[in-house]
Amino acid sequence: MSKRDYYEVLDVDRNVSDGDLKKAYRRKSMKHHPDRNPGDSEAEKKFK
Repeated sequence: MSKRDYYEVLDVDRNVSDGDLKKAYRRKSMKHHPDRNPGDSEAEKKFK
């Protein structure tokens, strides 16, 4: 089983600051949140 590169998932550099990492996570999670994309199963999979 291969490990997932979360920096790549969030589209940030590995040397990003903690604040910028948190912003990237929140931005990505809001983009794919099921409440913002009702009926879109692909967005729900990306959110999870």
